[in-house]
Amino acid sequence: MSRIGKMPIPIPKGVTVTITDGIIRVKGPKGELSRKLVGNIDVKIEDNTLHFTPRDEQTQTQAYHGLMRTLTNNMVVGVTEGFTKKLKIVGVGYRGEMKGSTLVLNVGYSKPVEYPLPKSVSGTVSKDGVIELSSIDKELVGDVAARIRKIRKPDSYQGKGIRYIDEVVRLKPGKSAAKA
Repeated sequence: MSRIGKMPIPIPKGVTVTITDGIIRVKGPKGELSRKLVGNIDVKIEDNTLHFTPRDEQTQTQAYHGLMRTLTNNMVVGVTEGFTKKLKIVGVGYRGEMKGSTLVLNVGYSKPVEYPLPKSVSGTVSKDGVIELSSIDKELVGDVAARIRKIRKPDSYQGKGIRYIDEVVRLKPGKSAAKA
C-alpha cells in the first residue's frame, strides 16, 4: 500500500466534500473543484476526514492510491487557501503588464507576446518584473506558469528570460573566458 495514500485528509470547517457517481466534489470559501476518481479505490468520509483504501492489490491500483489522495488533498487546500506561483522577468528592457486578463510580455521579440490567462487564474505583474499567478487549482497554476516560462526560457550565457522566482540559472562562460 502507498504510504501517502494511507494518510487521512482532514476536512477543515467551511469545506464540504461529496462523492457521487465516481466524481469527488470539494466546495469551500474560495470556490468549487471536482475530479473523476480513477482506479479501484474506495473513499470514505469519517469524522471530518477522508480515507482512501484500494479495493485490490494490483500495481495500477496501488499507483492510483497515492495519486488520488494527493490530488484530493490539493483540492481541499486549493478551496481553502489557494495556490500561487511566481515568475521573474530578467533582462534589460524586458517587462510585462496585465491588460484585463491578458498578460503582455516584451521579452526581446519584434512584437509584444500576448498570453490570455484562463478564467480561474488571476495574475499581477509588479514594477520589478515579478509575475504572480494565483488560483484554486494547483495543476492549472503550474501549467500556466510553465507555458509563460516557455515564451522566453532563461538564457544560459547571459541569464536573460523568464524564470521561476526560486530557480537558479547556472551561467556558462563565453568564448572570451575559454581563451583566457
